[in-house]
Amino acid sequence: MADDFNAEQKRYLEGFASGIAAARLTGGLALGQGAAAPSEPTGPDAIHIKAQDAAVKAGGKLVDQEKWKRAENPFEGHNRLIAEAAAGKTPKPEDNFRWRYHGLFWLSPASSDFMCRLRIPNGILQHWQFAGIADLADAHGGGYSHVTTRANLQVREIKVEHGQPFLDGLIDLGLTARGSGADNIRNVTGSPVAGIDAQELLDTRPLAKSWHNWIVNDRSLYGLPRKFNVAFDGGGVMPVLEETNDIGFQAVEVLEGAAVAPGVWMRLVLGGISGHRDLARDTGVVLKPGDCNRVADAILRVFIKNGDRTNRNKSRMKYVLDAWGFDKYLAAVEEELGYTLARVDPAHVAPRGPMDRFAHVGVHSQVQAGLNWIGVILPVGKMTTDQMRALAAIAADCGDGAIRLTVWQNFLFSGVPDAKVAEVEARVAALGLTTSASSIRAGLVACTGIKGCKFAASDTKGHALMIADYIEANVLELDVPVNVHVTGCHHSCAQHYIGDIGLIGAKVPVGEEGDTVEGYDIVVGGGFGDAPKIGTEIWKAVKAEDCPGRVEALLRSYLARRTSPAESFQAFTARTGPETLRNLAEDQPVLRAAA
Repeated sequence: MADDFNAEQKRYLEGFASGIAAARLTGGLALGQGAAAPSEPTGPDAIHIKAQDAAVKAGGKLVDQEKWKRAENPFEGHNRLIAEAAAGKTPKPEDNFRWRYHGLFWLSPASSDFMCRLRIPNGILQHWQFAGIADLADAHGGGYSHVTTRANLQVREIKVEHGQPFLDGLIDLGLTARGSGADNIRNVTGSPVAGIDAQELLDTRPLAKSWHNWIVNDRSLYGLPRKFNVAFDGGGVMPVLEETNDIGFQAVEVLEGAAVAPGVWMRLVLGGISGHRDLARDTGVVLKPGDCNRVADAILRVFIKNGDRTNRNKSRMKYVLDAWGFDKYLAAVEEELGYTLARVDPAHVAPRGPMDRFAHVGVHSQVQAGLNWIGVILPVGKMTTDQMRALAAIAADCGDGAIRLTVWQNFLFSGVPDAKVAEVEARVAALGLTTSASSIRAGLVACTGIKGCKFAASDTKGHALMIADYIEANVLELDVPVNVHVTGCHHSCAQHYIGDIGLIGAKVPVGEEGDTVEGYDIVVGGGFGDAPKIGTEIWKAVKAEDCPGRVEALLRSYLARRTSPAESFQAFTARTGPETLRNLAEDQPVLRAAA
């Protein structure tokens, strides 16, 4: 039929079609002055469409991801995605983005398959769910899973045609992956020992589950300017790293004489994103636990309306806070809520109870007499499906049946009677795992790395295990826990800036031909929990093969000059100074010999 039109008519039709396409992506803003004004957006996506329109009207250019959301909503396009996947069609970039709304990540060019990231509020599964995920990983994936730094699970090597069957299997287990990727609110974390910790002020499990249900079922809270993290801390012995989240709710005890009634309140902290060298800060706001959902919702809606949709590098909520300041942002939240939030001076808040940075390892007494939680170390978070099923059986036979995942890439058994502790330890050991890891392995965290992520510059999990093996063999005198975080890129999924020693992947130039090898920049002195701090870089572009020696040199400098074993590595770094520590390390025999 195209042959029926002359050249001028064809150009007119092509221009008209291009104009319609542009108008669809910009809400009509690309149309000429003579065109009819676009209708007011309605429905659950209206808040996002208005924000996109405002960005374009202000002279900005929407990033591709914003255009993709607008061209076809990822939920409305789901049936097309399923049909194409069933036919073996690999997703193009915009459909890879849309699949992530459903929890599936196409990992090309790192690999030619999906990874599925689940949603597990507060990180707690029942033993039959844990075993069921293992069965799904066998049927549709690579026969293993990874525990993530959001107390979550990932299953990898899911072929394209197996993506939807895997998601269907999760539903059969009472689980979902909906909204676990792309520009959405990620897995909701809470205190791993919620409900069993004698020190806690509040059980975070109901709060995490309630917020999980709130966001999963409200489509207007999908498609944010960028991903978003929320965490609930119950004030117990085990930190949940809420200071690395966009929103952190911290259980605190408000004392007499404050502007609110004494009792347990939730303190609001905002703006954490450790990969961008920032930790969440106290807003002074406190709220009743039952108000967390409504306040978090209002915070999100202010972000939806004002977050940057033209620059992915500046699109997290932190950058709105940086531009506006906390007072202006909270005023906008209060306008959204329709009431003023309560503030309490820190002087009227009781000191937080002591934290145990390694309460996720080994045997610990619960608040329930005669019962224990037992932390199992997983080598950089990886488990085979056979191990998963065996661990599920241990939870059912010896504990309360729960598997509690942690942000440290390991998990806990809970409800284990005193008389069953030895059996648990023996059965775990028979699986090639341990409940009493060495000082270095207990605090080892690593992201997926180059084998499963296109952004990574190094094989993080492989190099993390290499470091642990080397330190265990060469620094036998290490007698206190030290955190080593190994991350592959600037996204900092392993949160290298809060480790005692942090490594971030880098390509290291070698020779004169522009060749590179895998390596890392190294930072020291980071912290979390009761000592939150962003670490300081001391070395750049260290070859991966040389990193174990650098870690050894740092540890030997610490062991030789600490005031006592009670002085942590972080406290030693703060007292010594990063530059002095670097000089001390470079004077160690292991680095002098390599120089």
